[in-house]
Amino acid sequence: MIAHPHLEHAVAPPWRVLGALRLPDVVFLLALAFLAGAGVLALYSAAGGSWHPWASSQAVRFGVSLLIVLFVASVSTRVLLDAAYPIYVLCLASLLAVEFFGQVGMGAQRWLNLGFMSIQPSEFAKIGLILAIARYYHFSPADRAVSLLHGLPALIMIAVPTILVFLQPNLGTSLLLMMAGLTVALMGGLPLWLMGAAGAAAIATAPALWMHMHEYQKSRVLTFLDPERDPLGAGYNIIQSKIALGSGRMFGKGFLEGSQSQLGFLPEKHTDFILVVLAEEWGLVGSLSVLLACCVVIAYGYAVAWRAQHEFGRLLALGLTTSFFLYVFVNMAMIMGLIPVVGIPLPLLSNGGTVMMAVMISAGILLNISLRPSLHRGNGNSFG
Repeated sequence: MIAHPHLEHAVAPPWRVLGALRLPDVVFLLALAFLAGAGVLALYSAAGGSWHPWASSQAVRFGVSLLIVLFVASVSTRVLLDAAYPIYVLCLASLLAVEFFGQVGMGAQRWLNLGFMSIQPSEFAKIGLILAIARYYHFSPADRAVSLLHGLPALIMIAVPTILVFLQPNLGTSLLLMMAGLTVALMGGLPLWLMGAAGAAAIATAPALWMHMHEYQKSRVLTFLDPERDPLGAGYNIIQSKIALGSGRMFGKGFLEGSQSQLGFLPEKHTDFILVVLAEEWGLVGSLSVLLACCVVIAYGYAVAWRAQHEFGRLLALGLTTSFFLYVFVNMAMIMGLIPVVGIPLPLLSNGGTVMMAVMISAGILLNISLRPSLHRGNGNSFG
């Protein structure tokens, strides 16, 4: 059903986008707002009951990011298709710029200082990569898409940003970047057996990878295997995280009453361990509420992929949703000690402008595809 008549411009008026929203789209936006609101609340508590330095800026970022969602949803899907490769190249250029001009912080060179703000290009790289792989397989003939030779360009497109992010060094983000890219390629037709071969190669090269890992990365792996080996050093974070998670019980200790976070025992409480702050004060009920909102976002993204009537939209929605899922899964598994601490933030809750912007751009793209399940010729828009 066509909700609005065909539009003859590459960018639709924002009010037409708002008028075309369906109930699932509204629920999706409300889930994003709930996650951001929970994040602001947790950041307010993490600062000891103060809006500064994290909560106020995070709230402003979300408000601005809602405008970004509206703008991205207003752009014709065909414009995204045409711009996919240039965006990918721009992302690679920004990653290269980090290598030469990037800021160093906490032992890693991951940020670019633009003067008015600092950004982490690796967060945008996953969007650029997913756009490029989705475009590549959109124009791939069905009989060629499943061949290994045809998959080589996609593998190269995945490998280049993955290596650049790994060299920053940023092991966690590089692995998630690679996994998101491979997901899109596999759904596009990359032979599944190639994944088995890649896994075998990864196992074979594990010793060499271990030799080239930084000491803090090795320490994270060893601490994951035995947190008690260095309870006041490398194992301190995860031990305090488990204490805080357990002490929250069913309904939590109450707002601003979390002992681990308020007394300074919990490190990185405004970024990697922000959910622990919320869990200690709001308990299992609060944690499950956040998890439910994340599940709503993920279910919406996969439903958009299912409804998409063109390969570009299907693969793009699958890739962006899988990327969000991986960030949520890894962060939650990390704070529970199920995997090593790899420095992955929780989308929309953890403090960080670049992560917020990247997630909301992805949300705008999903909304774009939802409003335009069909890819029309020309530069027009059609909502339906």
